[in-house]
Amino acid sequence: MGERVVILVGHGGIPRDFPRDDLMESKRLEGARRARGEATPSAREAELDRRLREWPRTAESDPYGAGLERIADALRARLGDTPVLSAYNEFCAPSVEQALLAAIDAGAAEIVVVPTMVTPGGSHSEIEIPEVIAAVRAARPGADIRYAWPFAPGRVAELLADQVLAFGSEARGEHS
Repeated sequence: MGERVVILVGHGGIPRDFPRDDLMESKRLEGARRARGEATPSAREAELDRRLREWPRTAESDPYGAGLERIADALRARLGDTPVLSAYNEFCAPSVEQALLAAIDAGAAEIVVVPTMVTPGGSHSEIEIPEVIAAVRAARPGADIRYAWPFAPGRVAELLADQVLAFGSEARGEHS
């Protein structure tokens, strides 16, 4: 697979055509489990999560996933020969854990995990993703996994300022 692999982590979206009854049951089971202070999902909750993550997706049914793939493509173009894998924190496959294990199993010497969640204080980027990385590191102690987070506020502000300026200029035609 290569010396260095990048895993781009998105939040994940619920496909528009996923059965609403199953989604509501999944959310109800998750909420009840969390209210009881339990970490491990029931068999039914785990099955619904697996079904949701593996649901067939298109750009129409999952515009978020299609958007993350466009960002991954642009990142690939910027990084040259460095492989870029996509992963999702929730709702979609592959999960962060699945992507990490796939990269390790393919022989990656170094894995850089970069989330698309750039704002400090979010539970996904500050708690959940680091917990998954820690679990994979414990299971695969030789793996070199680097978490490219937090983002420097000045760099995020620069990105946002560029976006504001692009939309305030006369060249409103194409924004990449």
